[in-house]
Amino acid sequence: MSKLTDVPKRILIGRALRSDKLGETLLPKRVALPVFASDPLSSVAYAPGEVLLVLSVAGVSAYHFSPWIAVAVVVLMFTVVASYRQNVHAYPSGGGDYEVATTNLGAKAGLTVASALLVDYVLTVAVSIASGIENLGSAIPFVAEHKTLCAITVIVLLTVMNLRGVKESGKLFAIPTYVFVGGVFLMILWGVVRGLVFGDTMKAPTADYTIHAEHQGLAGVALIFLLLRAFSSGCAALTGVEAISNGVPAFRKPKSKNAATTLALMGGLAVTMFCGIIALAMVTKVRMAENPATDLLHNGKPLGSGYTQNPVISQVAEAVFGHGSLLFIILAAATALVLFLAANTAYNGFPLLGSILAQDRYLPRQLHTRGDRLAFSNGIVLLAGAAAVLTYIYGADSTRLIQLYIVGVFVSFTLSQIGMVRHWNRHLRTEADPAKRRHMVRSRAINTFGAFLTGLVLVVVLLTKFTHGAWVALLGMVIFYATMTAIRKHYDRVAEEIAVEDDPDDETVRPSRVHSIVLVSKVHKPTLRALAYAKLMRSDTLEALSISVDAAETKALQEEWSRRGMDVPLKVLDSPYREITRPIIDYVKSLRKESPRDAVSVYIPEYVVGHWYEHLLHNQSALRLKGRLLFTPGVMVTSVPWQLDSSEAAKRRARKRAEWNAPGSVRRGPVVHPRREKTGTRK
Repeated sequence: MSKLTDVPKRILIGRALRSDKLGETLLPKRVALPVFASDPLSSVAYAPGEVLLVLSVAGVSAYHFSPWIAVAVVVLMFTVVASYRQNVHAYPSGGGDYEVATTNLGAKAGLTVASALLVDYVLTVAVSIASGIENLGSAIPFVAEHKTLCAITVIVLLTVMNLRGVKESGKLFAIPTYVFVGGVFLMILWGVVRGLVFGDTMKAPTADYTIHAEHQGLAGVALIFLLLRAFSSGCAALTGVEAISNGVPAFRKPKSKNAATTLALMGGLAVTMFCGIIALAMVTKVRMAENPATDLLHNGKPLGSGYTQNPVISQVAEAVFGHGSLLFIILAAATALVLFLAANTAYNGFPLLGSILAQDRYLPRQLHTRGDRLAFSNGIVLLAGAAAVLTYIYGADSTRLIQLYIVGVFVSFTLSQIGMVRHWNRHLRTEADPAKRRHMVRSRAINTFGAFLTGLVLVVVLLTKFTHGAWVALLGMVIFYATMTAIRKHYDRVAEEIAVEDDPDDETVRPSRVHSIVLVSKVHKPTLRALAYAKLMRSDTLEALSISVDAAETKALQEEWSRRGMDVPLKVLDSPYREITRPIIDYVKSLRKESPRDAVSVYIPEYVVGHWYEHLLHNQSALRLKGRLLFTPGVMVTSVPWQLDSSEAAKRRARKRAEWNAPGSVRRGPVVHPRREKTGTRK
């Protein structure tokens, strides 16, 4: 069975890597950028559209607010990037927001940040892949008709890629990410040249449409609320920024410097692309609506349910490059692909954070260990499972999923920056060097402004998105928080329970005597081996124990026992209800009750079989009995194996597979003459 599972595993994720090869998986900046920043870079494919969708509620006249919303997003992006550059220098171990909050604000704040980030990582995968499927579905009808199935398939493919290791997945994802970034910059540059140099009039496919405003003439508080809601939707461009601070250990040395440089590069690219697309959308007169079938009008008539609303970036690309042009097709394909790959940010952030939380005993310890390819395989699989469930529940609908988005990330932003302010305050109290103090004061000012701004945005997001689905993200955070708290309590309780005390107790004192029991059903080779092994243990008492469920079989066993002159006494327990497990358990407990300081050792003969289906035919009673005996204090259980012929055949098959070489896999050297081989020299 091991070989059967190992072959497909090696085909999917490659050969296992030694632990000392971990350094070879570290990332240079050119690979780290697409690995850790693909989420904020790709968000420009849907964040501008989300801004226009919200503004369309008030009609086309509200579109003139979009540049100001873009400016607000830019200010927020630069503030967050500048703040996180302080984080990666101060905390390069990879704990990121969780470590900052835990160290400076306490365990509860750290656990809140961790819960928020785990939820946000799951949503990153679901939103990115759902958005990519919708982009792809506009060109391929089959994808649009089966988008949930296609989205889950993409999740599985990304999971396999990441299980192959962070460096290999980075190489796979680098090309489409850079093609996407290059395509967007080329589109912005060519749009500027066409508009300012050539004076061309560029029109989006929806330029001639009008929007039926749901609420016309908004003013005062209603308008402010609409603008805040549009701003909170545009803040989707900031998701994934924290992944770099969580992924510092994956960078090459100097880790902090490389991570900070990557952060700055990511911020500059994302801001430029976001603003450029917003500007071109205004110039080309892109029209978007939350309900395009009824709210988009052509010649005064609704477009109807047959109309498919393409993303803003697609409409702008068509206006700048021309419909069906090579550059349009390349950018469309790169956009769809990079949206899938944007989930890679979460695939690198979630397992790293999960490993740290497992080390701190907030998550199962299996999440702390690396897999065959030196990736945190268990964390990757857990993330994929959660994202697949969420995608299935919401039908891979990015419009519904995005309402759950960014709540968690701004919770972590805010608490992290507050923690950094306390970090600098603590160090300023002990630092005497004037140069270092000036640096700390400057860093504290950056983090203070970051805490204020991200806290303000968090309030805006909660107010504008709560009823639209943000409550689900908050519920997820509460569930994660409660689960991790319960896991930590369990680990603490177990650690306290098994800790060795200074004064010896009943559990550490040597047992007074050991009673050995060999379970017997018939006199055969497995029974004789179990008896022989039990004798070697030199117990104080040794007896064979059999359960009588059939009088004739029991009598035959006793006669055979006497005939062979067995020197071990045979005890038979009557079982009128034909039970096997309960009489043995009751008997063992009675021995313990008579002498609580004595230990009881139970020997169970078991068959070793060679085929999976043979397990169904043997050892079932032994498995049930062992499961019950494990809960009985002072009882040790020993399995005495007896290898059947089928197990030996299985062993030979395994050895043959291990020694087999594929044609061409063995490199043959020169043929050595037998006589020369004897002398060991060649002349």
